[in-house]
Amino acid sequence: VNDNLIELFLLMRCLRRASAKTVTLVIPYFGYARQDRKTTARVPISASDVAIMLENAGADRVLAVDLHCGQIQGFFHHSPVDNLSALRDMAPFINEELVPTFGDDPICVVSPDAGGVARAKMFLESLTTLGVSNIGLAITVKHRSGPGEIEGMNVVGEIQGKHCIIVDDMIDTAGTLCKSAETLMELGAKSVSACATHGLFNGPALDRIEKSCMSYVIVGDTIPLRDGAHKKIKVVSCALLLAEAIACIHQGESVSGLFKLPTNEDAKKASLRKQLSTTSVPPQ
Repeated sequence: VNDNLIELFLLMRCLRRASAKTVTLVIPYFGYARQDRKTTARVPISASDVAIMLENAGADRVLAVDLHCGQIQGFFHHSPVDNLSALRDMAPFINEELVPTFGDDPICVVSPDAGGVARAKMFLESLTTLGVSNIGLAITVKHRSGPGEIEGMNVVGEIQGKHCIIVDDMIDTAGTLCKSAETLMELGAKSVSACATHGLFNGPALDRIEKSCMSYVIVGDTIPLRDGAHKKIKVVSCALLLAEAIACIHQGESVSGLFKLPTNEDAKKASLRKQLSTTSVPPQ
């Protein structure tokens, strides 16, 4: 992350010194996004500091994908920020590739915590707009025994006999994700899959996913997938989403259409995303 930020900073300064008219940053994964507030005294708000650095370097506009929290957009005081949602565009892909494997069984979209309810609700509405019926919403509530240690979990919502899809913005070490999947299966879920925009897969993440009870883990390509990834991990390209946004900005058109719920036209684009993706979900 640090190397990429410094390269981005130097490239921006190079463009400014070359008298570029405008500089638009395309940042699929915003580093330090989780450090968006002071949790203790004498610590930096790194997400804000990175935003200040990029603005001072000369950014006129920023394109980001699924920022960890919406308030990061406010850290840029002079540059407008377009926070695109890859989960919205993953919905047509999942509707075409994953939902048919469930048959007529009910589906439940699961948020891994209370803070992600809005994201899960948007994903549910996206699937509903595409014609998916018999779908509900649930939330997992974590009980921690210490920093980074999960003692237990409870589920708010009905998941028994349903195919669950956990929706989050990123997967780091996959500890919480695997624990959530295990809890859902213990409470009677038929199957559990996960969907996230950013697949960091740090530390033991890949090993945990391989040994987990999850059927599939679907992520975007905002971060290159490491070698040796398990066959459970499927990648959906965000290239078309970013290309549409860049085209709108370059031509002076509104990007508002990219924030609306997917339509049947977006469902047709799922086939193109499938071609851009590294792999698809095989039928069970």
